[in-house]
Amino acid sequence: MPVYTVTVSTGSQWFAGTDDYIYITLIGTERCSERTLLDKPLYNDFERGAVDAYDVRVGEDLGDIVLVKIEKNKYWVQDDWYCRYITVKTPSGEYIEFPCFCWLVGDKEVVLRDGRAHLPQDDKISLLKQHRLKELDMRRKTYRWKEWQPGFPLSIDANRHSELPLDIQFDSEKGVDFILNYSKAIENLFVNSFMHMFQSSWSDIGDFEKIFVRIKNTISEYVMQHWKEDFMFGYQFLNGCNPVLIQKCTKLPNKFPVTHKMVSVSLEREMTLEEEIQAGNVYIVDYELLDGISANTTDPCTLQYLAAPICLLYKNAKNKILPIAIQLGQTPGEDTPIFLPTDGEYDWLLAKVWVRSADFQYHQTVTHLLRTHLITEVFAIAMYRQLPAVHPVYKLLIPHIRFTIAINTKAREQLICKCGIFDKANATGGGGHVQLIQKAMKSLTFRSLCFPDMIKSRGVDKKDELPTYFYRDDGYRVWEATKSFVSDVVHIYYTSDEMMQEDEEIQAFIKDVCSFGMQDFDHCEFPKSLKSREELAEYLTVVVFTASAQHAAVNFGQLYLGMYLDEHFIEKRVKAAMEKFRKELAEITNDIKKRNEGKRLPYYNMSPDKIPNSVAV
Repeated sequence: MPVYTVTVSTGSQWFAGTDDYIYITLIGTERCSERTLLDKPLYNDFERGAVDAYDVRVGEDLGDIVLVKIEKNKYWVQDDWYCRYITVKTPSGEYIEFPCFCWLVGDKEVVLRDGRAHLPQDDKISLLKQHRLKELDMRRKTYRWKEWQPGFPLSIDANRHSELPLDIQFDSEKGVDFILNYSKAIENLFVNSFMHMFQSSWSDIGDFEKIFVRIKNTISEYVMQHWKEDFMFGYQFLNGCNPVLIQKCTKLPNKFPVTHKMVSVSLEREMTLEEEIQAGNVYIVDYELLDGISANTTDPCTLQYLAAPICLLYKNAKNKILPIAIQLGQTPGEDTPIFLPTDGEYDWLLAKVWVRSADFQYHQTVTHLLRTHLITEVFAIAMYRQLPAVHPVYKLLIPHIRFTIAINTKAREQLICKCGIFDKANATGGGGHVQLIQKAMKSLTFRSLCFPDMIKSRGVDKKDELPTYFYRDDGYRVWEATKSFVSDVVHIYYTSDEMMQEDEEIQAFIKDVCSFGMQDFDHCEFPKSLKSREELAEYLTVVVFTASAQHAAVNFGQLYLGMYLDEHFIEKRVKAAMEKFRKELAEITNDIKKRNEGKRLPYYNMSPDKIPNSVAV
């Protein structure tokens, strides 16, 4: 009588184990096994983190094992179970791994394919084709599109985190981690002691320093000592939390009438302002997007204000970026003067503070929320709807969208909703943040998500012109390493462009992103189909890079780039590509560490060892 040895791995996260009944059915090309209860006498099966082995006896050989069906039935009370994988050892000694990586909730069954990635055209057996279609049909019913606000990218159809499928909710450890991090932030900021500072006007600029009394690290202390200085103000446009707006000034806009006479004292090369511009030494940051956005009026006792400034920056002889002119509105005139470094100390300082305030609003709402969180959610939902777990692109992307839908749902539930944190704390709260995203969507294109294109479009791509633009330099290297890895994976499974064109699932994924996620806006220019493997590699690089490196540049997470805890790929060629990717990332990390040695302002935001895999915070 043939015997198949089945190994079951239970997840190690909290509450992953179960006391419910677990049944297994092995489905082969010749026949199926009997539905078999997995149970050992006097043994506590399926404990958290356990790997348990069981024998399944059959009357005849089943042929090639193509599917494994797992069923969970209630024992006493419903007890959810997280299954990592099932391994089957056949009578001939062959080992077949069936990844699961999902929760079984209630009386549920799940049917698993073996761990090898397969394109839809690879499946010749009717049983496998039906399994693929059934999985996608179920997913499309579970992961539904919804418009949260007009003009936004579409999001998941769930009003609360608790309404999400359990597989994409935060697990218990992640939830506790959020609480601990929040408590730590409260402790660091002394919020209980200083909350009154945020609810009324400050009487002294020195009050600002009190907020950071408990934050002790070299960078924060250096910034606190130098934040008023022009070099620090300029440096932040290159390597601060919003290094995506600075662009080369090739011509002064009419709305910003800066003259040579105004700024001549700030120029160091015995050239006119126009000559400095032509020489490529002048840069500009324009917050035009904030013009006309409503300021927060939710608390009538605390008036809040917004500006839409324009800032002119100058690269001096030491290659430092310094502000030389600031206008706090988009329409020049008596009410919108141009502030200069030669003005009174506090006039100039307050002009810079207004620019930083505008930068904060833009960063939080556009750079961070829209262009990483909401865009990654679009990719994630389309992936779940159009790519089965056996598809190689699903396996590639799943680590990079981990918890993204969950954190975004939490944000819509608590942060950016009516009466949420934005309404209480941000100048764009009370609806301004919604207007800002609606406005920003009109300039969000697919090409603007491609890192090299984004850098080049702003005229800041040449290292010799901006030698201290570390965000750009590190970003280039991480982008190229990521693209190389993604391209390796793409070429393993698609041996020709025609194969990629004939993959109905990948084409459906691309179309779903554009036609539904981005609502088919004409201006977004997202592709609706792809014709070559190179196009697919670039597209997937955008997904991975946006969810990991780009998000890391403006926010930090926990599970770092290249570290894949769940082994969705089992093929040796892909594992080799992963190892090559990790080595390239390690080399980049080491080079960044060497460059940062001795620097008072080291830049680590794009260091691979600090880049989270996904948008999860």
